Amino acid sequence: MKSKRIMSLIIAGVLSATMLGGCGSTEQGTSDQNSSGESKKLTLVMSQRDEWLSTLDAAAKQAATDLGYSLNSLDSQSDANKQIQFVETARNNGEKAVIVNLVDPNTAGDIVEAAGDMKVVFVNRPPADLSVLNENVVYVGSNEMTSGKFQGEWLAQYFKAKGQTEIKYILLNGILGQVSTTNRTKSVLQALKDNGITAVEASAPLACDYDRAKAMNQIGPLLSTGTKYDCIISNNDAMALGAIEAIEQQNMDPSEKPIVGIDATADACAAVKSGKLAMSVFQDPKGQGTGAILAAINLLNGKAINDGIDYKLDTENPNIEWVPFEPVTVDNVDDYLNK
Repeated sequence: MKSKRIMSLIIAGVLSATMLGGCGSTEQGTSDQNSSGESKKLTLVMSQRDEWLSTLDAAAKQAATDLGYSLNSLDSQSDANKQIQFVETARNNGEKAVIVNLVDPNTAGDIVEAAGDMKVVFVNRPPADLSVLNENVVYVGSNEMTSGKFQGEWLAQYFKAKGQTEIKYILLNGILGQVSTTNRTKSVLQALKDNGITAVEASAPLACDYDRAKAMNQIGPLLSTGTKYDCIISNNDAMALGAIEAIEQQNMDPSEKPIVGIDATADACAAVKSGKLAMSVFQDPKGQGTGAILAAINLLNGKAINDGIDYKLDTENPNIEWVPFEPVTVDNVDDYLNK
C-alpha cells in the first residue's frame, strides 16, 4: 500500500540522513533541539477535527516522531481568526516552521504574514490565491480536479453500459467557496460531458458543508416529494453516507441508483463493499499528513519539498506537491479497507 511504502521510505531514508546530518534525537525521537541548538519543534494548526482530518493529524504526529521532531497539534474549531492567532503564537515561541490546514482559503496571506520568518506548509486545503506560494511557503495536498474526474468517468461508464446518455443528478456540495468544493464539482461535471453524458440537475445543489447529518436532513425532503433522479454526486463520503441513511429511512434501496463520494473513509469503503455506495475516491490522509511534515523539514534543510518521498511536484509550480487520488470500486475496495 502507498502509505506503508511512504513510511518505509521516510524511516529508512530520511531519518537516517537526518541523524547523519547531526540532527540527533532522544530515544523517543522528540528532543526540542538538535546538536546545533536549533529547534526541533513543529506546530500543526488544524481547521477542525473530523474522521478524515483526525487521520491526517495522527499521521503527521507519527511522521514527526519518526523524524525526531515534536509536533504541537492545535484545533482552530473552524475559526479563521483563532487559526491566525495560533500561527502568531508559534512564531513568538521561536518555532521555525508551521503546517496549516486552512479554515478559510482566503486567509492564506494573513497566515503567511502572521508566520513572519517561519516556513509555512499548507496541507489539504490550498490557498485561494496561489501567488502566496514561494520557496518558503508551499502546499501539500491532492489535485481536486482529478477527484471529480474519477467520479464522472465511473458514472459515464455505468450509464453507457445501460444505454443511457442523458441523466439527472442530485449534487451534495461541501463548504461553498472552498477550492475543494469548487473543483470537485467542476471536474465531475466536466468528466461526464467529456465522456458523452448530458447531465442536468434534478434539483438545485444542496450545500451540506461536508456534513453527514446535514446531507441526510436535506435530501430527505427531496425523496418524500418524489424528485426524479438517476444518481447522487457527493463532494465527500460523509454526505454520501448521509444520503444513504435518508434513502433507507424512506424504505428505499440505496443501491438502485448510484451514489458516489470522495475520501474512501472506513465507513465509505464498507458501504462500497456492501453495494450501498457505488464508488469513492481515495484521498490519502496519511500521505498528506506525512508529506506535510516532510515538506516542512525539507524546507528547513534547504531541500526540495518532496525529497525522500515518491510524490510529484506540480509541473508548473515547484512549490506544490501532489498526493494522488485513487478510484475505489467494489473491484478494489479490499485494498483500502485498512488504509
